[in-house]
Amino acid sequence: MGKIVHDDVIDGALNIVKNNCNKIAFCETQPTTFSEANTAKGSGGKSLASVAATSGDFTAANGDTNGRKLTSAAKNSVAVTDTGTGDHIAYLDTTGSRLLYVTTCTSRAVTAGDSVNIPAWKIEIADPT
Repeated sequence: MGKIVHDDVIDGALNIVKNNCNKIAFCETQPTTFSEANTAKGSGGKSLASVAATSGDFTAANGDTNGRKLTSAAKNSVAVTDTGTGDHIAYLDTTGSRLLYVTTCTSRAVTAGDSVNIPAWKIEIADPT
């Protein structure tokens, strides 16, 4: 027997990120906790740069293959606060102290005082099979 899911169900999961993410962090190695992603490397965390986000930075649409996707807008010229090599992007809810989503990105060495571009990224949830 086949399986189906209404787009509203998948969008419900994606909307948690869209409606609650208020900070995006460029991190050195994978943060596994809110504190690691929200704290600058120089203060014991993994964040090398961060920028504010709003629900308007995210767009929901049909998935590339099926299901649904949430695309976050690129954030350009984000001020780098700590020297290191970033390879992860973290989406944070600083109001609820939640690490909402972490993904990899192209590794880039940065120096404090530089700026970094955080590329557009999509979170995709496929239809059940």
